[in-house]
Amino acid sequence: MKQQNVWQTVVSLFMVVLGNVLYALAIKLFLLPIGLATGGTTGIALFMNYAAGIPVSLFVLLFNVVMLIVGYFLLGGQFAVTTVVSTFVYPISLELLNRLLPDIVLTQDMLLCTIFAGLGVGLGLGIVIRAGASTGGMDIPPLVLNRYFKIPVSVGLYLFDFCILLAQMLFCPVEKVLYGILMMLIYTLVLDKLILMGTMRTEVKVVSQKSKEIRDAILQQMDRGVTLLTGESGYLHQNTQVVMSVISNRELPRVEKLIHSIDPENFMVVSRVSEVRGRGFSMSKKYQ
Repeated sequence: MKQQNVWQTVVSLFMVVLGNVLYALAIKLFLLPIGLATGGTTGIALFMNYAAGIPVSLFVLLFNVVMLIVGYFLLGGQFAVTTVVSTFVYPISLELLNRLLPDIVLTQDMLLCTIFAGLGVGLGLGIVIRAGASTGGMDIPPLVLNRYFKIPVSVGLYLFDFCILLAQMLFCPVEKVLYGILMMLIYTLVLDKLILMGTMRTEVKVVSQKSKEIRDAILQQMDRGVTLLTGESGYLHQNTQVVMSVISNRELPRVEKLIHSIDPENFMVVSRVSEVRGRGFSMSKKYQ
């Protein structure tokens, strides 16, 4: 068990490092060359670079360390432990990339840079969050506001990012700020998709006079668990059973054909489920 825990820790650490390196790579290749506006710690660093000439990577490092200390005292030591890797890996990676790839410019097209910056940032952040860690920096103030003032984290994040983008209008053309907003929308969508990737399933509910036959068919032919729910028809007030099963997305066509072959007049409801835990999904199957 201890060896397994050590292995999980090593894998999580590797994923956090990988996510931060991808994040830094997206910033270096697509955001910095065209001076695209953005939110978060990087956005503040761009503003400070313009206002005081402080290198972006240096400011990110200093700001992350300050936020790490704040998070330690206000949010607890466990939070700080999951954040400490990102606190240092991202700014160090950004500085190394600036030195290793000083003059590289893949494209000057504003739209292409916006799209690929959003994809890269979303991918990097998603990997870090799926590893159970935080990117630190501007993730921390919204968490503090949520802890002490009950302000939703999402509201705090958007509020801070909006203010950071407005501040960059002092030195960025409005067009670049608008592209920055587009980039934020892209990486938010990518982040949401990546967090849910691999956990989404399909829930099937069937109302039929042949509920027992459908139950047996799903159990035997699909090797999927089934739950029978007791229901009552709304019009005739007749007792009925609802067959509920959670399957993989790819199994849906097969299940539909199977159910239709047993009862062509069945009433079926298909829903997308964001996450499933338990036997057959997050745990191994157990047969009796």
